Amino acid sequence: MIRIRDIARLAGVSPATVSNVLNGKKNVSEKTRELILKLCKENDYEIDPAGKAPKAGETKTILFNFSDFDRQFYLSIIRGISNYIYAKGYDLLICTNKNCEKYMNRAFSCGCIMLDIGATDAMIIKKAREDYPIVVLDREIEAPYVKSMLVNNYTPQKELVEGLVKKGCRRFAYISGEDTLDNRERYQATYDALKENGLSLRRDDCYVGDFREKSGYQAAKLLMLTEHLPDALICANDDMAMGALKAFKENNIKIPEDISVTGFDDTEIAQILKLTTVHIPNYERGYIAAQYLLEAIEGGGNFEPFKISAKVKWRKTSI
Repeated sequence: MIRIRDIARLAGVSPATVSNVLNGKKNVSEKTRELILKLCKENDYEIDPAGKAPKAGETKTILFNFSDFDRQFYLSIIRGISNYIYAKGYDLLICTNKNCEKYMNRAFSCGCIMLDIGATDAMIIKKAREDYPIVVLDREIEAPYVKSMLVNNYTPQKELVEGLVKKGCRRFAYISGEDTLDNRERYQATYDALKENGLSLRRDDCYVGDFREKSGYQAAKLLMLTEHLPDALICANDDMAMGALKAFKENNIKIPEDISVTGFDDTEIAQILKLTTVHIPNYERGYIAAQYLLEAIEGGGNFEPFKISAKVKWRKTSI
């Protein structure tokens, strides 16, 4: 982690001169001021918009960064985060991927919980410091001051597919999400479960979605153009399953009599619509992420990866 004395060495000045520049004092020449600010920017030494260096303990605000507002499971995670940090006297700043990097410094926040596939590993590693820890959800990063929290996707997804096979399903279709660790693990579990039972996913029965309801709706519309419906449609998350259910309902296709449908996440709407899915304890996930982050901010905790268990919920869309 670069410090004031490092900037001073690079600029050929004293640490006091660097401190004066960063704190907006006028007793430094404009040429020296410009050089110091240029070196701070090049070496990722964070300064706030007013040109002052943030001090340790200056803010008690946690940043939560996520991709967008389209996916329902975010709300449960946010509730878990906020309930923990508010009880500890911290505030919560929420932003989406386009704005996150500029808020990931001590001028605005003292740590970050990251759930955004648009944020690169390189950027996260660059931003993580001893005085700015980061907890990442749904990805694994081995780097100082970064803690990874992962969901055990493989085991429950495989159990779900094996359960459908036992119920008599033989032909399967699959709607994938974006290229994330979660999506890859859920697909691999589906593939392995079918292979071990002498079955397979035909290429024509695999559809590409983006975890949003609209993509599930469109994939189901394409699926209905085939000569025969498969026995089961596996969706990589609940939102896409909701879109598929909507398309099937519009075309008078009965669930589960004509086709079984499953999701992953167990959102509130999934529970209302009795969707067979995999339950992720998202409230608890947010709560634990906040707990780990505050421990790191306050000088404790650890940065070993942590894995969350998940459980199959059998409901009317597959029974």
